[in-house]
Amino acid sequence: MTDSFEKMIMDTPFLNLVRQRRSIRHFDPKPVEKEKTVTCIEAARLAPSAENVQPWRFVVMDDPARIAAFSDTVFSGIYRFTRWASRAPVLIAIFAEKDWLANRLGKEIQGTSYYLIDIGIAGEHLVLQAEELGLGTCWIGWFHARKARKFLAAPKGWRAVALIAMGYPRGKRNKTKEKRKKKMLEEILYFNGYK
Repeated sequence: MTDSFEKMIMDTPFLNLVRQRRSIRHFDPKPVEKEKTVTCIEAARLAPSAENVQPWRFVVMDDPARIAAFSDTVFSGIYRFTRWASRAPVLIAIFAEKDWLANRLGKEIQGTSYYLIDIGIAGEHLVLQAEELGLGTCWIGWFHARKARKFLAAPKGWRAVALIAMGYPRGKRNKTKEKRKKKMLEEILYFNGYK
């Protein structure tokens, strides 16, 4: 079955972009051009969302002193393992502005927090656009969310969902480096039923 699936995969520029994207935790101190940052946010803005609610809100930090103060606040205590992100030239806080119908009612009926799916789609648009522009990124979920909201003076209805560290990767990317093992298609793909 592996051979048949492997032979069916089309080689596309997008799939190659997805293959090359890695989580980057070591950044060159070189600042990221604002045009590139705004282009990444534009890619995220264009993402689909449940009922077109577009719950995402982005707070970009690109001032080193601001990033340092923010990091001291949100990466302390049990979150200290994420302190490496304080060295990123850009930190993007992704907030969700929760909508009553699509998020609260949808969660009650379906048991699904649609805003988290929406944020995931928008965030992935952002990191893939960054990859295309030669930037490295890393999703961060391990931070003190309430302190992040307070530090950034976000409105009460906003929830800090994720951070994305972004910048130019330090050193050359090793294309031959051992890649993380991914499950094979036959382990995850089913046609017309789960069998």
